[in-house]
Amino acid sequence: MRKGFYTIIATQFFSSLADNALLIAAIALLQKTLPSDTSWMEPLLKWTFTLSYVLFAAFVGAFADALPKGRVMLISNSVKILGCVCLIFGMYPLAAYAVVGLGAATYSPAKYGILTELLPPQQLVQANSWIEGTTIASIILGAILGGALLNMPITINLAAALPTLFDSVAHAAMLFIMLSYVVAALFNLLIPNTGVDHRIPSKNPIFLAREFAHCCALLWKDKLGQISLATTTVFWGAGATLQFIVLQWADKLNWSVVSDRLLQYDRGLANWFASSIATDPLFKGTLLQGVFAIGIAIGAVLAARAVSLKKSVSILPLGMLMGLSSIAMIWVHDIVSAFLLLISVGMMAGFFIVPMNALLQHRGHVLMGAGHSIAVQNFNENIGILVLLSLYAVLLKLGLSINHVITLFGLFVFASILLVTLRHRHNQSQNDSLHLIGMDKPVIRNQGDAQK
Repeated sequence: MRKGFYTIIATQFFSSLADNALLIAAIALLQKTLPSDTSWMEPLLKWTFTLSYVLFAAFVGAFADALPKGRVMLISNSVKILGCVCLIFGMYPLAAYAVVGLGAATYSPAKYGILTELLPPQQLVQANSWIEGTTIASIILGAILGGALLNMPITINLAAALPTLFDSVAHAAMLFIMLSYVVAALFNLLIPNTGVDHRIPSKNPIFLAREFAHCCALLWKDKLGQISLATTTVFWGAGATLQFIVLQWADKLNWSVVSDRLLQYDRGLANWFASSIATDPLFKGTLLQGVFAIGIAIGAVLAARAVSLKKSVSILPLGMLMGLSSIAMIWVHDIVSAFLLLISVGMMAGFFIVPMNALLQHRGHVLMGAGHSIAVQNFNENIGILVLLSLYAVLLKLGLSINHVITLFGLFVFASILLVTLRHRHNQSQNDSLHLIGMDKPVIRNQGDAQK
């Protein structure tokens, strides 16, 4: 890998670590703000976070292409820090978390776009494996960190010592989470300039909106772009929903095997861990999220070794299997079986998404440029997140059991990937996708280029 790649990995790790820890702390804060049952409102935190990806999609890609991407990432992390400050000083959780989402929306095109500027196409699957593996590691540690900070003596004592500054332990936890954003910002300063021309055709918002619409149409019309974009849209929408499903499902499981084993050690950390499992349902959910993320990390590494860019579409059937396998959650009641199931489904998810991401990034880079293509990807994927989280919240509000929700979730993933697979076979039968890499196609960065 070229110089600067591992700096990108480091800044991605610390920024994503804070994102995931902050979500857990924000859920705890929401539960404190609204003492009644808030399970149906918890997905709305992610919903407000995601909304910026959709609302500003036409502009964040142009912003990412207009400046060196290391500088864009620095600005984005600064906005996330501002969102943390808003949460600490009492802004309503849904509104403050939306500020963090604005920073994330501007961060994403730069994070992925710089890979296509820095690396050749043949290294994109491997680079995506690094990015996804690092992101998954940050999800594991971030979720556990968020849950742990809510139960650690240092945050409990800090909230008790400074009640005028911290209304709750969740507020105190956010102070430590903010430090991770600061570390990510420091790494941003070390990211090299790739030397790519950062001039954009226009700063006119109407022009940018029309250009963005053109780029969306361009990627959806591309016979490989539409397949990868559809699969990643389903995947990330389903992944965001599964994150909250696991939080609800965790409290239905029998955790006695884990807690009893920890108590046998009769040591401070083990006792604290067992006590947290026994008293905090949110902490149990974060542990299961971490287990699922471990499976994704393993699958991502295996995908980097086994799947080339040219073979990326061959893994579509795995997406259908992933959806059906998730339904098995309704028959699992003990924690050991839950760990094994989540690792297995996670491995399928990691093996599935890494090649799809790499294919989508390459097709977007060839057709319209890195920042624009990632913005289009984010726009579509986050519409999927908004829709599925909204449906999930409605199902909970209507009183459906978690088992019914899990069944509907698994069937939806299976049916969606099946439809995408049938569409790809149709394209193949029409001889529309014979050349996967497609480097001979012109780079179309705006409507003016297309007309030329």
